[in-house]
Amino acid sequence: MYLQRKLTRVITTILALVLMVSGLSIFGPTSNKVNAAGKLAVYIPIEHDIEQGLESFLTRAFQEAEDQRADIVILDINTPGGTVDAAMNIGTLIRSAPMHVVAYINSKAFSAGTYIALNADEIIMEPGSSIGAAAPINSQGNAAPIKITSAWAQQMEEAAKLNGRDPKYARAMVVIDEDIPGIKKRGEILSLGSTEAEKVGYADKIVTSKTELFQHLGITEASIQQINPTLSEKIARFVTNPVVLSILLLAGLLGIVIELFAPGFGVGGIIGLLAFTLYFFGHFVAGFADWLDIGLFIVGIIFLVMEIFLPGGIVGVLGFISMGSGLVLAAYDTKQGIASLGIAAVITIVVAFFLVKYFGMRGTWSKFVLQDEQNKETGYIAPKDQTHLVGEVGTALTPLRPAGVIEVKGQRIDAVTLGGFVAPGVKIEVVQVEGTRVVVQEIKTVVEE
Repeated sequence: MYLQRKLTRVITTILALVLMVSGLSIFGPTSNKVNAAGKLAVYIPIEHDIEQGLESFLTRAFQEAEDQRADIVILDINTPGGTVDAAMNIGTLIRSAPMHVVAYINSKAFSAGTYIALNADEIIMEPGSSIGAAAPINSQGNAAPIKITSAWAQQMEEAAKLNGRDPKYARAMVVIDEDIPGIKKRGEILSLGSTEAEKVGYADKIVTSKTELFQHLGITEASIQQINPTLSEKIARFVTNPVVLSILLLAGLLGIVIELFAPGFGVGGIIGLLAFTLYFFGHFVAGFADWLDIGLFIVGIIFLVMEIFLPGGIVGVLGFISMGSGLVLAAYDTKQGIASLGIAAVITIVVAFFLVKYFGMRGTWSKFVLQDEQNKETGYIAPKDQTHLVGEVGTALTPLRPAGVIEVKGQRIDAVTLGGFVAPGVKIEVVQVEGTRVVVQEIKTVVEE
């Protein structure tokens, strides 16, 4: 009986060990098969303009997808385009992603949006959607210089080659001198509809709905994790738009100027404070600004306040320099920051000029400017101009020690010598006049032998 129980325990232990080892080998491959059969997909929307705020959001989204060990990333692209710099950085992010990246175009992917799509592993479009029209323009809406256009065309071609797409179509989306029979005439910018895009290899498949998209990718809707921008990221995207950035800088500077001219803290101060707060908050969330930039701006404000109590100009100038440095360094691109701040500063100076001219100097600004005025009504009489006396000859009426009284052309005038003593009755000459100060010297008599 004892031996039977002993044998049973030994057999049970051996079976447990076998099951444990076999379980490791079974459950390991089984887990992999589950991952392969039930792919995890991440769905990320790319909407509106492409700018630095979007780049910051996508960086977080791709990192989150990688942390979740996603197999597929679907980029739902619907954009009119945006800045070239942001698009190129996003392209690098897509190319380096370990997941299979799909560009899903259900409406439009123009300009920078086309570049982003070309960097994806697969492009899937819906009927009626478009891709292309990637000619670069400047901030005024005019065609970019040839140098920039050529460089952007090269980038588009390289993106097309990544997945074996014919680069001539990518180039034709940028420059107007390309002629592709049946597709594009010279003088036009190429834009492809879904059918044309599939025909020339710029769309790998056309689907009529998201359901069909998911079926094509072999995923279920339950396996999809959508990543949306947070509220702070939405604010960052809005603020880092080049147009909005310039408006915020202008509103901030105008707010300060209006506050300087209007007595008390009012609407101008509130507008300026909100504008600069939005500016720094958006750029901080986007990862472009840091505490040093914000600190420089705050130090500048402190210096301007100190200038009110310590007039002289130097502290105020340092304040403006510190504020400007903080604003420029917080921007994504230093040149863009300097340009936007410069435009805002010029407009602000013009507004300040009109405020001075038509409304006078009031409020805090009056503390920067000497307001006292001397006039006849208050008993002030300006000194008479006596510069015409220089070179005139007269006589010392009293001893000049060195100050005294002289007579020139019958006028009694207070005068001083250059330092020597002059006795009464001695001839003098006026050598200098500074305001009310008349300086004379004795005329030496030369005795001939």
